[in-house]
Amino acid sequence: MRSDQTVRALSELQNNASTARVLNLIRVHEDFPGDPEIEAAPFFRNRLIDRTLIIKHRLRRHEIELFKSPRSVATKIVLPVDLADFRFGARSIFVGESDFEAIATEVFGEDLKRGSYDRRILDLIDGLPTLDPFILKGFLAQNDILPASVYFAISEGDVQRMIEFVRLEISALVHLSTGSSRGASDYVARMVDKLLSNDPNSGFEPLKEVLKLNDQEYKDGMFCWRGFLYYKWILNDLMDYIPIFLSDIESKVAVGSASSEDIKYISRARKDIQNSVIMAISQVQGTIKRYNDAYEGLTKNYSPIGFRDFLISSPELFYDLGQKLGVLQHSCSFWRYRFPDGKKKAVAYEELKEIFLDFEEGLSLVE
Repeated sequence: MRSDQTVRALSELQNNASTARVLNLIRVHEDFPGDPEIEAAPFFRNRLIDRTLIIKHRLRRHEIELFKSPRSVATKIVLPVDLADFRFGARSIFVGESDFEAIATEVFGEDLKRGSYDRRILDLIDGLPTLDPFILKGFLAQNDILPASVYFAISEGDVQRMIEFVRLEISALVHLSTGSSRGASDYVARMVDKLLSNDPNSGFEPLKEVLKLNDQEYKDGMFCWRGFLYYKWILNDLMDYIPIFLSDIESKVAVGSASSEDIKYISRARKDIQNSVIMAISQVQGTIKRYNDAYEGLTKNYSPIGFRDFLISSPELFYDLGQKLGVLQHSCSFWRYRFPDGKKKAVAYEELKEIFLDFEEGLSLVE
């Protein structure tokens, strides 16, 4: 594994919970020491891997050559030298890099060999565009992997708000299929439970027949439909905070000594980050509109063709949407964590520069 001495970034991650870009397994064990649920159902069975950071990382130019096939984003495993203090640095490896098999076996033993339980989880994670807890939990469950619930920071309040959002979203489909509002409330509730359950594939067979989907198209489409509903809900929440985030980026005061180059960079980065966020929001809204139009065509115009086409194309759309929305989530959640509402405290030039560099790296995914 390579040495990773990005001390500030690691130290911030040590104190931060999981986000759409970072799965902080170390923090889970710190917050729930000796939890019997974790003992019964760990995320990874290998104790060392279960105490790492898993990061969706945009590859830098010198890192692209580590892979045989070109890619822009990779899943990075970060193993701190000292779990109690990230200031001592860490070692890291990318899932799927050329020497991954040999390095992973050397560091983690047989538990990461091809075909092993932990390796299967890593490969599934590597295929996802985001580490958002809701998406990650649902995707693993669909593949019969059920880690302890404490690994996924999903509050009961958020679950209930999501259920209410989905209930409103699919009520039009239920009314279309029943042709009546009588008893529709109970039917909607059952459909919401099914759609948000660990096995949403059953219960919508009539829709499968109407849309003439094969088994794989149906399975992939149902998962991505659930993902789109969740992303749509996340976007609604994000839009309440985005204006605050953009304003804070513009007005955050940097203090202390700084080179003229750093001062120029901070000034330029403010505008570049704001423009990138606005562009990312526009692209995300455009993709969500494709779903809205297809769903409206099904439920209001009684035309299933558009929704069928959407479900078939949804895996590709889901991946692209997840990457872009994940970057926005990560940027906003990190900023909100580092600068809580109401605290307009200044920040050192060097720290603000590091934060902006991280944001620019992530937001370059939407370009």
